[in-house]
Amino acid sequence: MTKQIAKLRKDMKKVMDKKRFEHTLGVAYTSACLAMCHDENIEKAELAGLLHDCAKCMTNEERLDLCKKYALTVTEAEQKNPFLLHAKVGAALAASLYEVDDPDVLNAIRSHTTGRPGMSKLEKIVFVADYIEPMRTHSARLPYLRKLAFHDLDAALIEILKDTLDYLHTTDAQIDPQTQETYDYYASNRPKERKEASWN
Repeated sequence: MTKQIAKLRKDMKKVMDKKRFEHTLGVAYTSACLAMCHDENIEKAELAGLLHDCAKCMTNEERLDLCKKYALTVTEAEQKNPFLLHAKVGAALAASLYEVDDPDVLNAIRSHTTGRPGMSKLEKIVFVADYIEPMRTHSARLPYLRKLAFHDLDAALIEILKDTLDYLHTTDAQIDPQTQETYDYYASNRPKERKEASWN
């Protein structure tokens, strides 16, 4: 473990409640495992995983204030539901407070909730890890999605986006338009016919 990673673990423990910190460690661990599997930088994956929710335990007012401080654009959906801002505020904090200067790591933090068209491999890894980490229990399809993530990262990304949208459509929760845009982008760029995975 590098000194930076060790320090950030301590920092995150201070600013998060117990449940959020355990989730964060799970995402960092899962991101590192996916990075090993998919030939991505392991340290960068762990770093992004540790910081992905660094703005999660703030109040909505604090997030909005930080958007002003860092001159971050706030969409109409985010203005109505400031909890959606934690990813972009987290990326700003990672750069300014936690001294992360790697654009790929910052993008992975910024896009971990909605995704975005044209994500890097690291961004996909953190997005997927956030959904499948060991502490998660929210979906009956998690066993399948966890195996899929290590077999076909893009397929897992699409399935997770679809599950997220399907769930949000059954609630009154605000849907960030970028989630739909990301799903449409990746779903339309996948081969229409895919053989069923041999392990399924």
